[in-house]
Amino acid sequence: MKKAKEITVLCDAKVSLVIFASSGKMHEYCSPSTTLIDMLDMYHKQSGKRLWDAKHENLSNEIDRIKKENDNMQIELRHLEGQDISSLQPNELLGIEHALENGLACVREKKMEFYKMKKKNEMNLEEENKHLRFILQQQEMAMEENMREMENPYHQQRVGVQLSDAFCLQGAANSAKFAGEDVICL
Repeated sequence: MKKAKEITVLCDAKVSLVIFASSGKMHEYCSPSTTLIDMLDMYHKQSGKRLWDAKHENLSNEIDRIKKENDNMQIELRHLEGQDISSLQPNELLGIEHALENGLACVREKKMEFYKMKKKNEMNLEEENKHLRFILQQQEMAMEENMREMENPYHQQRVGVQLSDAFCLQGAANSAKFAGEDVICL
């Protein structure tokens, strides 16, 4: 590096040097009056050899194009946010105004769709709630009717007779089986 600097000063030469150390670290030097890209372009012109092919050049051009497009989009976004609009012409301001109005209309439309969907869901839930309340009411009425029947003395007597008949028949069947006889209960 020191020698490259000396050659630049003593010979008034354009020098570019790139060194990779065994550790992989890169060191570079380029004369103050030039850049590495300028040096590479001069090398291409003088030697006729290309260090990178057209594919890389096309990629470089594409990157530059995308950077410019990104810059333009950033400027447009700032304009849509109301920033840096003092230098715009009236027709440009009208274009921004139309874009904002269209965007606002789309936002309102989407908001209305959500509102309608919410209302529809609420109505469906209310209908389902009414249906479930009706079923619950029917079940409560049936349970009250059963409770009244259970409290009715005639019902208690009838159930008691049926239960005692069932126990008597079961007892007779068990006794007959114990005695080894076949018994048929009706």
